[in-house]
Amino acid sequence: MARRRAAEKRIPQPDTRYGSGVFGKFINALMYEGKKAVAESIFYGSLDRMGTKQEAGDVVQSAIANVKPSVEVRSRRVGGATYPVPIPVSPSRAQALAIRWIIDASRKRSEKTMVDRLTAELKSASSETGAAVKKRVDTHRMAAANQAFVHYRW
Repeated sequence: MARRRAAEKRIPQPDTRYGSGVFGKFINALMYEGKKAVAESIFYGSLDRMGTKQEAGDVVQSAIANVKPSVEVRSRRVGGATYPVPIPVSPSRAQALAIRWIIDASRKRSEKTMVDRLTAELKSASSETGAAVKKRVDTHRMAAANQAFVHYRW
């Protein structure tokens, strides 16, 4: 834990086409080695393949909402033993985890290009299927299994 003050929250830069802070975060998470133009072309190419501007925005928002976890398991050390303790997730962390899980799941898909992979994963996450949604379900299942250690939360 930090001994000084808590770090101040930074507001994400909105993306250039839609002006959305969530899309700006998504592009930044998609980016490798500072190549933002490549990440933007992948993200916007994926949105273009989904249909109109409104439909694509709705698909991405519903995909993120379907993947957001409400609880996660953190390790707590109590008296020499380590316990997996279920802890509620803050909304900003839930959004960051959802974006990260969608990108990781899309990178592991078998389509030919990253645009195709991201498009397919966003569509499957918006319809509550796919690897990113499975990760959320597994996280919730793990938290439910360790509900006995909830009294170690502080």
